[in-house]
Amino acid sequence: MRKNLLPIVSLLLSTFFLMAGAGLQGILLPVRASLEGWSPYEIGLMGTSYAIGFTLGCVTMPTVVRSAGHVRSFSALAALLAIAILIHGIAVETAPWVVARGFSGFALAGAYMVIESWLNERVTNETRGRVFSIYMVVSMVAMIAGQFAMPLADPALPTVFMICAIFFAMAVIPNALSRAPSPKPLTQVRLDVRSLYRNSPAAVAGVFLSGILSGAWINMAPVLGQDIGLSTTEISTLLVATMAGGAILQVPLGRLSDRVDRRYVLALSGAIGLGAALSALTLWSGGSLTLFAIAAAIGGVIYPTYSLAVAHANDIADPSDFVKISGGLLVLYGFGTIGGPMLAASLMQTYGPDGIFIATGGAHLALLVYTLARISLRSPSPANRRPEFQSVPLARVQMPASVTLDPRADAALER
Repeated sequence: MRKNLLPIVSLLLSTFFLMAGAGLQGILLPVRASLEGWSPYEIGLMGTSYAIGFTLGCVTMPTVVRSAGHVRSFSALAALLAIAILIHGIAVETAPWVVARGFSGFALAGAYMVIESWLNERVTNETRGRVFSIYMVVSMVAMIAGQFAMPLADPALPTVFMICAIFFAMAVIPNALSRAPSPKPLTQVRLDVRSLYRNSPAAVAGVFLSGILSGAWINMAPVLGQDIGLSTTEISTLLVATMAGGAILQVPLGRLSDRVDRRYVLALSGAIGLGAALSALTLWSGGSLTLFAIAAAIGGVIYPTYSLAVAHANDIADPSDFVKISGGLLVLYGFGTIGGPMLAASLMQTYGPDGIFIATGGAHLALLVYTLARISLRSPSPANRRPEFQSVPLARVQMPASVTLDPRADAALER
């Protein structure tokens, strides 16, 4: 295993610094915006801007990388991230923040594509699962480290923005000094909603609702913490609890979906998420420990939902359509993340902190009801359970346990 890791050590180091910056950025911006007295709608607008930028990056960055190369593209994208976060620290106004957040989404989409295409080129089918598991662990540890860097300085001062920019700048160094050859060009992402829906309606709904859930919770959970008076350390812990829940339930749900129709597991995820949201609305009395447990339950199903939906779509797809389907689902997920922050923000503006649980509960309810409806209309058959996919681990398409990490790009890059 050591010989498989040596060629990608520099890439993993760059990933660590990039994800540390992304984790710090994801918690810093909503908290600072709340301190400035911005409305949930304005904060949600930043999340939507990020999602739009990310989706555009998924569509356009393959062309850019093919033209400039992986190393130069990654360096330029890391520089763009550093510039964007420094703009946040210099111009504390809604309009420049919304624009800069969009550029961050664009840059991170491209960076993920570079990283994961690079990993795919450096591993074999026999080592891919282990290498990508290490990649996910590095990413999660980096995200946690970045989020827990938040309490080191007052978010009302520019110091934290500078620390975040330093992380992004440091991400350039390992890759720039590496002598490893660049991978093959990226595959262009395409979107054909009609064929996607014809292939698997449940997968399309699951991916889109996963985007809504991710966008709503990831962008607005720090605002929730700020509104109810949590400290910056407790807000960081809230997001880490969400990540921990995703890490804990990812494997059990994935293994269960390899043994039964994946749509049943999608419905189960919707039921768990709905139960967590209802618990928050009816049982939560303001205690932080209870809130952390609820966040872990919500994260436990938000993160695996995308994996389950993509795996189900590929189960019943023709092998020649894998790239087209996975790439299209990636873009469709991006569309979901565009609406998620605005949905949660509008409900929080009307109902206060409960609004975020109304948003996530409603999306989980839609996932549960629609998936059960599709099960009643289309029963599983041998064609729906392609044997070659039943033993494939979901780690290859799992949703990242972070506020920005997005290995859905890996699904779009498979050859």
